[in-house]
Amino acid sequence: MKGYEQIGVAMTCRSFEEYVSMFDLTARELQSGAILDIAAGGSSFVASATSRGYDAIAVDPRYAQHSSQWIEEARAEIITSTAKLENIKEQFDWSYYGDLRQHQAGREASHDRFAAHIGTTGGRSHYREGSLPNLPFEDGQFSLVLCSHFLFLYGDQFDYEFHCQSLLEMMRVCRAGGIIKVFPIMTLKWEQYPHLDRIMESIRSLGAAVECYESKLPFIPGSNVGLSIVV
Repeated sequence: MKGYEQIGVAMTCRSFEEYVSMFDLTARELQSGAILDIAAGGSSFVASATSRGYDAIAVDPRYAQHSSQWIEEARAEIITSTAKLENIKEQFDWSYYGDLRQHQAGREASHDRFAAHIGTTGGRSHYREGSLPNLPFEDGQFSLVLCSHFLFLYGDQFDYEFHCQSLLEMMRVCRAGGIIKVFPIMTLKWEQYPHLDRIMESIRSLGAAVECYESKLPFIPGSNVGLSIVV
């Protein structure tokens, strides 16, 4: 089975509804306190979350650039990723999105919502420059920490130490009793991250509860689970 070819980290546009499905989020989790979206890219999760009254912040290294560059790069990625998916579309589970064109339309809608939010008074303040494994936030600042399609997905680009330090950093900024969710646990070769068991044992040794949860967003071949940590 052919994997997804990617150089560098893509700036993708995913919606609030996709986040709820992929992370299997409950109303209680969303209402528990401040939310952090790590490596958020051009996703509209924070835009939609704040419009619903949630306290949400997005962080991404690209936010060091002018916001017009975020918009341009995110829009270009939709075109690039759609072309890549077209070549391997038979590998994916389309039961959530319907088909490739609907998938693209969803990305475009999410992009537009993201772009509109950062252009509003106060909207830009919800987007902070920062990257793993050193986030610009205080200890215990968030009740819910989310990391979508970044950490383990790029298992070939980042080593084990990076993954360990990144998860420890997520735990640092998450309050006691808070929840961290990472999706997916697959790499771009459509294989489970090879050091997952080792990393889970390391987290347990620190006294945190860690387990795999069932995602409600089928798409990537063989990936129907994510990682959940209760600090």
